[in-house]
Amino acid sequence: MKSASPGSWSRYGPNTLRGKALALWRVCADIVWPPLCPVTGAPVSAPGELSPGAWSDVRFLDAPWCASCGMPFDYPIGKGAVCGACAAQDTPPCRISRAAFVYDEKSRRLVLMLKHAGRTDGLDVFGRWMMRAGGDALEGADALIPIPLHASRLRKRRFNQSFLLARALSLHCGLPVEPHLLARSRSTPSQGGLSAKARQRNVAGAFSVRAAMKPFVRGRRFVLVDDVHTTGATLQACARVLKRAGAEDVTAITLARVVKPVDPLK
Repeated sequence: MKSASPGSWSRYGPNTLRGKALALWRVCADIVWPPLCPVTGAPVSAPGELSPGAWSDVRFLDAPWCASCGMPFDYPIGKGAVCGACAAQDTPPCRISRAAFVYDEKSRRLVLMLKHAGRTDGLDVFGRWMMRAGGDALEGADALIPIPLHASRLRKRRFNQSFLLARALSLHCGLPVEPHLLARSRSTPSQGGLSAKARQRNVAGAFSVRAAMKPFVRGRRFVLVDDVHTTGATLQACARVLKRAGAEDVTAITLARVVKPVDPLK
């Protein structure tokens, strides 16, 4: 594994004075406020852990799945098998995409509590889940890249949930996080409710590699990190600009993904 660039987040690591102080604060907080399941409110052993009832409602992803996009199969088809949507397309710039669990009515609260409510107590658990699901996407990688927010949305939300997830994953896999390689150069409307083709049009030209970081991109292997994989339009758009800048390989890991079949022609 190559060392992090000057733009990495290494100064926020767990072995720094700041990291040790936060760890001590968490221990004290657990004594005063015992950890509760973020879904059911039942007592749990550690912050972010799920109660048995909530755990049974989450559909975790594992093989057999599409070798490319990670869409789960009902039964093993064979090593290297891809889903119909991937088979109908050319080789995507994002070679592999993996997700920890299915995004549905029962699990969506886990994502929304982070994305819209700023609940960060589950991040360590999320990082472990993403590490487990994304082993083949992480293999041989040099760094993690969170999907960037446009400056206007970042000011409004005050944090980037993809960066928080990348940082949590980094603590488990050891790869550095590089949050400054990609820029969201154009503000895009919400992707919610859009078809696959509309999502592709929505993010077309929305991302770029920062000029100062292009030498760092060439010949390296990156893992994109995001919260939800719906059609993969955002991941593919980011992978495309990285490959054009000379990246050797791009894969992706998300916390959740939608598994409802999507018609690639719509």
